[in-house]
Amino acid sequence: MLNKKNVEDIDVMSKKVLVRCDFNVPLDKETGKITSDKRIVESLKTINYLINHSAKVILCSHLGKTGQNKSLEPVAKRLSELLSKNVVLLKDILSDETKNYIENMEDSDVVLLENTRMYEEEEKNDIEFSRKLASLADIFVNDAFGTAHRAHASTEGVTKFLPSVCGYLIEKEILALDKAINDPKRPLVAIVGGAKVSSKIAVLNNLLDKVDTLVIGGAMTYTFMKALGKNIGKSLCEDDKIDIAHEIMQKAKEKNVKFILPVDNVLAKEMNNNSQTIITDMDNITDEYIGVDIGPETVKLIKSEINTAGTIIWNGPVGVFEIDNFAEGTKQIAMAMADSNAVTVIGGGDSAAAVEKLGLETKMSHVSTGGGASLEFMEGKKLPGIEALQDK
Repeated sequence: MLNKKNVEDIDVMSKKVLVRCDFNVPLDKETGKITSDKRIVESLKTINYLINHSAKVILCSHLGKTGQNKSLEPVAKRLSELLSKNVVLLKDILSDETKNYIENMEDSDVVLLENTRMYEEEEKNDIEFSRKLASLADIFVNDAFGTAHRAHASTEGVTKFLPSVCGYLIEKEILALDKAINDPKRPLVAIVGGAKVSSKIAVLNNLLDKVDTLVIGGAMTYTFMKALGKNIGKSLCEDDKIDIAHEIMQKAKEKNVKFILPVDNVLAKEMNNNSQTIITDMDNITDEYIGVDIGPETVKLIKSEINTAGTIIWNGPVGVFEIDNFAEGTKQIAMAMADSNAVTVIGGGDSAAAVEKLGLETKMSHVSTGGGASLEFMEGKKLPGIEALQDK
């Protein structure tokens, strides 16, 4: 459970409130326009609370990687539309002009600071940069779940200098994920996909202590298959993780967890939409083929688990869903979850992107805004951006 103070536990009237949001939105490469404003929309509950309680709202976020120097201008424009009020973008976080502008803000005004990752001190969690950022405000609210697993200046560093609480989005994320993992309606089914076993070892081990059924999908399937002595053709495999795959399967057996691997696969010779595909069972993959998706019998198998589940956690697509011809398995799983009566929790990242692409987001109980953060939470790790906030 989240035992942290939230935005309602602190007096914000006429106070300058620095809010760390996650506005790391996808932009169209040609036009620079926002292609999905989900993360902006998810921040509105906290922002509107602060506006309605007469705070002076100072928003900040990163966009892209350090060195890319992407401007948050499209975000300021979209926020202005969504809030029906002008949101000014302050271009230089450290300038006197920015400090003076903030000093002269009226109650319920909203400004947005430029991309924090335009400053290399951000990811270094530089103490002086944190101090300067904190000096702009009286209170800090962290509502950026997507970066809560990172100890950066604008997520963790500023908490050393300001009273710090969480916003509504972080609260919603933690409550949904915590309930699904630690107090689920049973049976609890976890579907874990993605490319590499190495990136999911900790989450698989942690989930084996919690779940009734664990379903493996995606390219990581083939490391498990090779561990079982199967021929996997040219499919992706982490040879140095075969022993770990054995250990995970053994642990599932010991804990009486139903462990499901695909029984058939969609195969292709090339990783592109023009490549002809075939479907085979797991014993008949030949050397020239790559596994790109789960097959129809596996879809049926997973659907039967979904239909009897009380809670389903899904992290990672079960095929190469970015390529349309290899996306059917992921699509079928998403549709089955959307139609089920279970509590359905999507663990951010590519799974969330797949659900959003299919227009099924509103049919899920919870779609996380943070891929890395939700993964680390599922691993049982503490998230520094949340740990640093004040306890209730």
